[in-house]
Amino acid sequence: MKQTLSVPRWKERHWRPSQRGELNQRQSEWLLETGSMTCRCEQFCQSVTVQPQFEGFVAASQLGNEGAELPADDRYWIREIFLFGDTIPWIWARTVVPAKTLDGPLAEVASLGKIPLGRYLFGHAEPERDYIHVSLDDGLWGRRSRFRLSGSPLLLTEIFLPAAPLY
Repeated sequence: MKQTLSVPRWKERHWRPSQRGELNQRQSEWLLETGSMTCRCEQFCQSVTVQPQFEGFVAASQLGNEGAELPADDRYWIREIFLFGDTIPWIWARTVVPAKTLDGPLAEVASLGKIPLGRYLFGHAEPERDYIHVSLDDGLWGRRSRFRLSGSPLLLTEIFLPAAPLY
């Protein structure tokens, strides 16, 4: 049975590189994690599960500021999920992929379903991460990264929910 969960504010956030001294050690370990967030979460629970909220194509006009982070395209694949540690929602995540790159190495992203993105991305050759930007809004930390898998980009936004081990 699908839990009814509230999607945190993400559109209005101001994303920026982390400032020196801004984060405590625990926040740094989570927000600036360069490996798989799925693997990090698995260190703090028995099982990590994904509850998809939306998967599908949207027009470029529906992206907002995300469009500036990716190559121009007419349509983008969007995947919004909640990631659970055991049965507790820890992270809300949104993946954005230009439609034209779904022909290449990112083709499987459109059919992940309940598979965590980290298992897919880090299960292949190590993806390149162009940056990690952070944001604090309504007391919830978030991070945004642009990855490249064989040169094909995707944008990942993660908002850490109140029960996440980050806090």
